[in-house]
Amino acid sequence: MNDYVGSLLAEVKAKNSAEPEFHQAVREVAESLALVFERHPEYRQAKILERIIEPERVLMFRIPWHDDQGRVQINRGFRIQMNSAIGPYKGGLRFHPSVNLGILKFLAFEQVFKNSLTTLPMGGGKGGSDFDPKGKSDNEVMRFCQSFMTELFRHVGADTDVPAGDIGVGGREVGFLFGQYKRITNAFTGVLTGKGLSWGGSLIRPEATGYGCVYFAAEMLQTRKQTFADKVCLVSGSGNVAQYTIEKLLDLGAKPVTLSDSSGYIYDEAGIDREKLRFVMDLKNVRRGRIKEFADKHKTAVYTPVDSKLDHNPLWNHKAQCAFPSATQNEINGKDAANLLRNGVFVVGEGANMPSTSEAVNQFIDAGILYGPGKAANAGGVATSGLEMAQNSMRFAWTREEVDNRLHIIMKSIHKACVETAERFGTPGNYVNGANIAGFLKVADAMMDQGLV
Repeated sequence: MNDYVGSLLAEVKAKNSAEPEFHQAVREVAESLALVFERHPEYRQAKILERIIEPERVLMFRIPWHDDQGRVQINRGFRIQMNSAIGPYKGGLRFHPSVNLGILKFLAFEQVFKNSLTTLPMGGGKGGSDFDPKGKSDNEVMRFCQSFMTELFRHVGADTDVPAGDIGVGGREVGFLFGQYKRITNAFTGVLTGKGLSWGGSLIRPEATGYGCVYFAAEMLQTRKQTFADKVCLVSGSGNVAQYTIEKLLDLGAKPVTLSDSSGYIYDEAGIDREKLRFVMDLKNVRRGRIKEFADKHKTAVYTPVDSKLDHNPLWNHKAQCAFPSATQNEINGKDAANLLRNGVFVVGEGANMPSTSEAVNQFIDAGILYGPGKAANAGGVATSGLEMAQNSMRFAWTREEVDNRLHIIMKSIHKACVETAERFGTPGNYVNGANIAGFLKVADAMMDQGLV
């Protein structure tokens, strides 16, 4: 079976050169699924994994727009429609200079399994652009979003492909995108999630990824008869995921002490309380400032700028029990993982997508800590997007308590599926195998049922 996985990975690398993130995502899943193929050779014979690896459709297009000085700007847009076996394509849009085909394919591939784990009928997709909203005016962002949707609209729809937000795409961007879709199509449908509450959005959607990640980690802790009470937590990032991870950690009695952005990180040994969190939310969501300002205002915090010469991230080198990487892919490398373990961390909940390198993941698994991979731990965001789609279809809105309760139930069911599947395939406690296999089986069975399409 290792020969099969090895030859498959070699073929993926040959066909998708210069896409290391995609190779990494496929390798992690393929290695877990070797356990499945031993018991179910029919999946291998039908080349189910090979078909999931190959996107059903890849869209790439130019996005021309005018900046505030009237100059023409050109960006590149993408949409990867990865797999629709269990429902319409579903996945976020990312606006960031690092966006390229390989990163979006890795994200879309992960999304297939993540969406499957939610128990909701959603396929996997991802998209975005190399446009950087940072430093742009609202009018520039609006003109870009309108140009982006002028091409994308023909490929998406409430029953075809439902994008959402991701890095660089928040409520402002979703609003501009939705407005242009409605203008072009003359239709008010649930074509995007993450919408404003007054025009089809769902309560809890901004909080969902962060809340869900903490709910998942709480379930992991419960397997060892522990809670978050008084546990010190390291959190990276400072966007929606990080903010609401901290909010829910505070609800459960934990003590978060770090936040970061692309310029550096802050460490506040006294803890980031609700008042400090309100400052961060205003800083990042309203004023769109840098995390350094936190340390300028709160003297208990120490700011450390990014040092590109370091071979590790010092954010992960503090005494703590829990870590929540919530910024971006591969932010925890092998040395970071070693530092986390040395400093007492035994719970890792991935709020970002694939934030740990393969070397880091192997260290976590070998150490036997509670490690929740992103496709399971951060599935709360897309789960609540699915709940938003359901509300749109019914022309109805649930209360905050109803949505939060449904989110909590979904995260409990994801945790249960991971635990039970890992045990069934002979690797108890291995959440990576549990998530990969449980997510795969639902998609694989649907593909078998639907024939060679």
